[in-house]
Amino acid sequence: MIETAMILAAGRGERMRPLTDTIPKPLIPVGGRSMLDRSLDRLIAHGVRRIVVNVHHLGEQIASHLAGRATIVREDRLLETGGSVKNALPLLGDGPFFVLNGDGLWRDGPTPMLERMAATWDPARMDALLLLHPLESTVGREAKDRGDYFLEADHRARHRGQAPSAPLLFASVSICDARLFRESPDGAFSLLRLWNRAEAQGRLYGIVHEGDWFHVGTPQALAAAEKVLG
Repeated sequence: MIETAMILAAGRGERMRPLTDTIPKPLIPVGGRSMLDRSLDRLIAHGVRRIVVNVHHLGEQIASHLAGRATIVREDRLLETGGSVKNALPLLGDGPFFVLNGDGLWRDGPTPMLERMAATWDPARMDALLLLHPLESTVGREAKDRGDYFLEADHRARHRGQAPSAPLLFASVSICDARLFRESPDGAFSLLRLWNRAEAQGRLYGIVHEGDWFHVGTPQALAAAEKVLG
């Protein structure tokens, strides 16, 4: 059972402006409930006991909204995905934990997605496990989206690299082990840097989401999500 999670909620949400000039992107309501609350609900229902949320842009709004439901880590400057998780490692422990983008939005398939990911996690083989979703069925897909990953027969994930396209998008949720961060840089850096290293070592795996996944990157994509969820 994975009982720890981090939600990344520090970003500015530039492409969602002007909405994000006054409200942090994770707090934007979709179908009557914010993306952050939807993720929090799923984590708690799964049995996650410790939830860490990092904040920066309009961070006090998020801290006030969560009001004791999570541990808040305030960042004086943006540390990107990898730097933010590394900064919070003392709160996350030395084992595996979920990492969720604060603007992640999904609907479960027959089995709850977090349950499927936890059941797939194998620390003997994996340093990271990524949730992936078919590019062609992503709600809010943009014309420029080219996909992120291929999935091998043994479920190892392979980044698109220089390929013109890939069939699967990274769907904003992963399980990472604390050992992934050994010998990682200080300051701001992307989780992709560590996932690429894990891939080179044969320790990056993926699982394909069975339900709906929403790419809420722009006001237009938000409207598309509202249409499905509303």
